[in-house]
Amino acid sequence: MSRYLFDNADAQTPGRFSALETCYDAVSRRRLELTGLAPGWRCLEVGGGGGSLGDWLGERVGPDGEVTITDIDPRWAQQVPQRPPHVRLLRHDIVTDPLPTAHYDLIHARLVLLHLPERLPVLDSLVKALRPGGSLLLEEFDCGWTPVLAAPTGAAAALFERVVRALHTQVEKAGGDPLWGRRVLGAMARAGLTDLTASTYAESWPGGSPGIDLHRVNIEQTADRLRADGITDPELTAFRALLQDPAFVVNSYPLISARGRRPETDSESA
Repeated sequence: MSRYLFDNADAQTPGRFSALETCYDAVSRRRLELTGLAPGWRCLEVGGGGGSLGDWLGERVGPDGEVTITDIDPRWAQQVPQRPPHVRLLRHDIVTDPLPTAHYDLIHARLVLLHLPERLPVLDSLVKALRPGGSLLLEEFDCGWTPVLAAPTGAAAALFERVVRALHTQVEKAGGDPLWGRRVLGAMARAGLTDLTASTYAESWPGGSPGIDLHRVNIEQTADRLRADGITDPELTAFRALLQDPAFVVNSYPLISARGRRPETDSESA
């Protein structure tokens, strides 16, 4: 199985999913609609987490369509009591497990490839799984632009930047790319997709808001690794308190939504 810094088996997982769904699901739904999503489509939701977007896709494609929600650890999506027959939940490692060839009208992954050392081969496999003319939507963070917009003190702003920088170092050590969001469209072009477009969404996160809670759960989940790299317990305590201070405001992680189509005729489908 692939390494993943934010293991879905950890107790912080529901908090992370809640923050992501609250802040970004509406954005993702709008981007998915731009693909032309219609009843009868066959869709793949990679790394479906709690299943919220996959279930929404199921509503949009209707009973004549097909939605497969995958995750390396689907325990959280399994908590939905009942799904319609055309929405399937599958335990699946996108790095090692196969996908059907030229099958899907739409493939979507949010914040998945960023964490994978094998992101480029995975991108190639996703392209091959698209039917000719099918659309791929990848949504990824650019973690390199999260400026502090307001802070009670300069020291507080510096503390936030130090701890988050240490977190991004942990992402890199696990094989992730914190700057993948700014590289994804170019990678999609090299993978042979056309009609490429990208948009970026960001907002302000004040202390105590649902979005800024993403920083809390991420830090809690990686606290031991951060301590090993020199972040002290007093710094972690002060960081948690700062996240609850309404006088502190930070820019959210920018979500870059990159979309492209597999050509109607290419070397794989000809």
